[in-house]
Amino acid sequence: MDHRARLTATVGGLLLGLALLVGCGLASQPVVTRLPPAASTSSSPLTTPTATPTATPPVSVPPSPTPATPVATTPPGDASVTACGDGGTASITGAERSVRVEGTCAQLTVSGSALTVDATAATIGALAMSGDRLRVTAAGVDTATIQGNDTALAVAGTLGRLDLSGDRATVSAAGAVGSVLVRGQDNAVTAGGGIGDSTVEGRGNRVG
Repeated sequence: MDHRARLTATVGGLLLGLALLVGCGLASQPVVTRLPPAASTSSSPLTTPTATPTATPPVSVPPSPTPATPVATTPPGDASVTACGDGGTASITGAERSVRVEGTCAQLTVSGSALTVDATAATIGALAMSGDRLRVTAAGVDTATIQGNDTALAVAGTLGRLDLSGDRATVSAAGAVGSVLVRGQDNAVTAGGGIGDSTVEGRGNRVG
């Protein structure tokens, strides 16, 4: 009996120890937190990246509108117009330009340089031309006085009287020319309807 009691006590002790061992294993283990080692003071400090400021694009300001310069308009043919009205007078001066004459002109004066005058739509009583390289075209002229060089007068009708002083002038009339007085050199006067009285002074002039 004693032997069985001792065996039972031994087995019970083993079972108790095993239970204690299993209980210890199943118990929750404490959580250990490990911090990283402190950075060495000899290592280079971390450089915090610096944000580069972004350049703001300039604001484009539209330029103020420039007032438009008024453009001088000219009639067809790129010529300005001078109107004599009914029996008025007109004066054309300047250089390097073209002019149209309209109306009935008691007197028309053209003076300057390199002027081109279209008077085919006008009736001219007295025409006075003074300057160089003047060009006048007329429907009809009663009296024409020309002073200057390299001038030209073309009359579609008749020319009553011509007084010309200068060199290298050209005068032509589709109709007749009543009388001619020429002083200068190398001038030419022609008339489809013939020339009345003529007085010519100078060299190289042609009248006929």
